[in-house]
Amino acid sequence: MAVEVCVKAAVGAPEVLGDCPFSQRVLLTLEEKEVPYKMHLIDLSNKPQWLLDANPEGKVPVIRFGEDGKWIADSDVIVGLLEERFPVPSLAIPPQFASVGSNIFSSFVKFLKSKDASDGSEQALVDELKAFDEHLKAHGPYVNGENICAVDLSLAPKLYHMEVALGHFKGWTTPSTLTNLLSYMKLLFAKPSFEKTKAAKEHVVAGWAPKVNA
Repeated sequence: MAVEVCVKAAVGAPEVLGDCPFSQRVLLTLEEKEVPYKMHLIDLSNKPQWLLDANPEGKVPVIRFGEDGKWIADSDVIVGLLEERFPVPSLAIPPQFASVGSNIFSSFVKFLKSKDASDGSEQALVDELKAFDEHLKAHGPYVNGENICAVDLSLAPKLYHMEVALGHFKGWTTPSTLTNLLSYMKLLFAKPSFEKTKAAKEHVVAGWAPKVNA
C-alpha cells in the first residue's frame, strides 16, 4: 500500500522541509514504524489546487493510503490510523499517560507571544515543564518507560520548537534544574528519525516570527 503524506514546506523555501510540529509528528510516526512513504512538501502561501480539491481547508499534515484513498487530515487522527494499520512496533499510549505534557505547547506559545514580563506566562510554562520533569523522574526515560510511544512523538517537535523559538526571541533556556526533561530532550533529538524529520532552526525561527511580531 502506497502511503503519501503532505507536510509544510519551509517559509520562503518551498523545496525544504518546513517547521510544522504536527507534520513532524506524523513523519516521526512513519519513521519509527518503518513505513515507506512519499512526502509532498506544501507551500502554504501557494497551495496546489489538487490539495485544495482533496482537502478544501488546505491544512497539513494530510495522509492517504493507496492512490484511490481519500486524503485524511488532523495529526491525532492520522497517528491513530497509523497505529491501527501498522501495529508493529506499537506506539500505543496507556490511557493514564495520554495527557502527560499536553499543556506544554500552549503554555510555550503564550509565553512566546507575551509582551508583558509580569503576566505569569513564563512561570506557567515552567510549572508545566516541572510537572513533566517529575513524571519522567518516576516513569522515564520516555513517557511510558523504556519504550517510545505516541506521546513522545507528539512532544518531541513541540519541545524542539520551544527550545529554538524561546532561545531566539527571548534568550530563554530550559531551566538546568529540570535534569530529567533535559535528558529526555537530548534522547529524542538524537534519534535518527528526529534528525531526518526536523526543520532547520532558521526555518523554525522564520515560522514563528510573524506570530511573535503580531
